[in-house]
Amino acid sequence: MNKWKVAFFILTGAIIIFFTVLIYWATSPTEDVQIDRESVAVNPTDSVLLVESTADDIEKIAMGYLQKELANSPIPIDIDVDKSIELKSELTVFGFTVPFAMQFDPIVTEDGNIQLKQNSVNVGNINIDPFTVLKLMNDSVAFPEWIVVRPNDEEIYVDLSDLEVMTGARVKAKEIDLRNNRVLLEVIVPNE
Repeated sequence: MNKWKVAFFILTGAIIIFFTVLIYWATSPTEDVQIDRESVAVNPTDSVLLVESTADDIEKIAMGYLQKELANSPIPIDIDVDKSIELKSELTVFGFTVPFAMQFDPIVTEDGNIQLKQNSVNVGNINIDPFTVLKLMNDSVAFPEWIVVRPNDEEIYVDLSDLEVMTGARVKAKEIDLRNNRVLLEVIVPNE
């Protein structure tokens, strides 16, 4: 057999194995991330402020925190808050940059945190499973500890109890009604 034929078959086999491993990795389930559901404790001496805001204000605050936390991230992330929460970014796959956008519906949990349930995904002209996009994003971006990406559940969990707003203050979500442009938050300020 000609040495070029052998080299061709070895190269073809290596490419097939590479793509098989890549597809297996991208579609294999991830470990479920357990979330400690700690509610922010309110002491009798604490001051509790009820803050009503709009979707536009929440978008500005979220982008401020994310830009600070993800300053060294190789993937740019943008958030639009309107009737739903839209996360926009781009993935580089085989040297091609593919833009994607995911829409989430916010749900306020009993402990005052926010659960972003994915309701749609748009990845350029490619049909990719939402699980795969969340998994690739989770593996590519070092999110702060108060943002937990859960690909198996197709959601992002925002743990506000881990987010420090100002010295010692904590935030709890009370209501998120984006259709009526109303967001209620509690800011708990310790007085001691």
